[in-house]
Amino acid sequence: MQTSPRPWIDALRHSHDTLRTKVEPLDGEQARRPSYASEWTIAQVLSHLGSGAQIFSLFLAAGLTGAPTPGQEAFPPIWEVWNARSPELQAAEALVADGELVKRFESLDAGQLDSVRLQLFGMDLDITGLARMRLSEHAIHSWDIAVALDPAATVAADATGLLIDTLDQVAGRAGKPEGKVLKLSVSTTSPERHFLLETAENLTLAAAGPDDSLPQLRLPAEAFIRLVYGRLDEAHTPAVETRQVDLDELRSIFPGF
Repeated sequence: MQTSPRPWIDALRHSHDTLRTKVEPLDGEQARRPSYASEWTIAQVLSHLGSGAQIFSLFLAAGLTGAPTPGQEAFPPIWEVWNARSPELQAAEALVADGELVKRFESLDAGQLDSVRLQLFGMDLDITGLARMRLSEHAIHSWDIAVALDPAATVAADATGLLIDTLDQVAGRAGKPEGKVLKLSVSTTSPERHFLLETAENLTLAAAGPDDSLPQLRLPAEAFIRLVYGRLDEAHTPAVETRQVDLDELRSIFPGF
């Protein structure tokens, strides 16, 4: 896993810039189109990213100053403001708020990068951990928008290369095996990684060497990330290799969030 914060911040910059190039040309009607997230329009996904940028700015300020991390009670007033905006404003203001957060990350000097510590959602995070959380949210929701405009869209390669090595942390929370008992070897390409995926009452994903004795799943890393995030429906599944693996069963285990 990449522990230096700069690659995460650089990937955030790239994700923001790419999102901006896709969103800025959209008119109001296009912003009202459905996103991949079934209950949200493109504008509503952007509103989520914009409010998230505002919330992450509060987290970052707390980590820099040593102030208490804002709790859940701080979020609803922010969401209410964003929800009240028109789709056009949601789209425009989201790019502004997101860009400001990225600039704030980029402005941190070496001392600040080393000093940030905060308690967040039961975790003790440094600046790498905070940037990782934001990139995870940003890259996936950017895909929700991008794929609504281009069905062949994929998760950005630089984000994929970072997120694939932290996917175990997400999979354990995202997986809902509901008693399904599975044990399979997962191999990814671009980048190449190997995992052991096990389910019963809970789900675990761990780095492991290839094991030909187990059922096999081989697919691009960005597709595996989307599977864990509940975004690998049949229409958006690239070529995969399976042996004794029911991909629909795996999809049911990762319903998305």
